Amino acid sequence: MKIFLNLVGCLAVALGILGIFLPLLPTTPFLLLASACFARGSTRMHHWLQTNRVFGKYLRDYENGKGIPLRGKVWVLIFMWVSLGYSIWRVGKLPLQIMLVAIGVGVTIYLTRFVPTLRLPK
Repeated sequence: MKIFLNLVGCLAVALGILGIFLPLLPTTPFLLLASACFARGSTRMHHWLQTNRVFGKYLRDYENGKGIPLRGKVWVLIFMWVSLGYSIWRVGKLPLQIMLVAIGVGVTIYLTRFVPTLRLPK
């Protein structure tokens, strides 16, 4: 089982890194999945992910229940809606457009209502 979790974690990290550059591929959910897999599969990989200089602090804060900084939430929502807007425009099929809007609304509600906003020291 640990091998499977580590493979899924590595795949999730790869997809998360691709998501930095590809607008429709989400970064954060893949990194959270990777962190959850590594927490159960490899303490060394979990430590590496949590101490990563690019996204380690965000993962640690989220996993410890502190939340996401307001600035991060705003940027996530802006990038998500811009990429969803482009996708909705390009798809051209009403059922898919409705599905994309529903996903966007769901993620927006989740981020604004259920994920705590991290208060940064001044």
